[in-house]
Amino acid sequence: MSNLFEGVINFNKNEYEKYSELFKKIAEEQNPHTLFIGCSDSRVVPSLITKTLPGELFVVRNIANLVPPYRNINEFLATTSAIEYAVNILNVKNIVVCGHSNCGGCRALYMEDEDLKNIPHTKKWLELAENAKLTVSGLNIAEGSDIEFVHKQRELLTERENIKEQIKHLHSYPYIQSKLKYGEINIYGWHYIIETGEVYNYSFEKNIYEKINDATA
Repeated sequence: MSNLFEGVINFNKNEYEKYSELFKKIAEEQNPHTLFIGCSDSRVVPSLITKTLPGELFVVRNIANLVPPYRNINEFLATTSAIEYAVNILNVKNIVVCGHSNCGGCRALYMEDEDLKNIPHTKKWLELAENAKLTVSGLNIAEGSDIEFVHKQRELLTERENIKEQIKHLHSYPYIQSKLKYGEINIYGWHYIIETGEVYNYSFEKNIYEKINDATA
């Protein structure tokens, strides 16, 4: 923990000073332009990937960047309530669903029940990605290739299909449907490659992921 305490001290002494005026400006209210739905994975840092400042992103993180379909029930709904608040109160203009490479949640979809016996809540949560698994399982992934290559391809495709599946879930929210109809919100699907720093944006028109670079930005 000492490194965390030292980090706080360093932030107070150095980083805060760089943005002190910004912190004073946003102290009383926030006005983020984007809801960023990402994985809880410690290697995924939304503000670092997007080079955004405090106050720009409203961030929701959970196992495998999942979005429960809309349902109007009296339960404790963490992700759903965060989406509701971002869209209906903060009036964000964009929603980004960001998956990433080497996602343990997506990999767990293919594990045996015995492997998941100590994480029953995680197992239940991952049912939200089941359709992504079914889609990928129906593909012929490089038949005849070595098993390691097949698993890597399956992992990549599952991560990307999962992003698309969660975007479908977003479309089940009535207030998001309304905003989409009137062009008041945009939805994006991103796939972040940890080892290279590359981010791929899903093209709804082409049904492919395209690398974000100077030409596509």
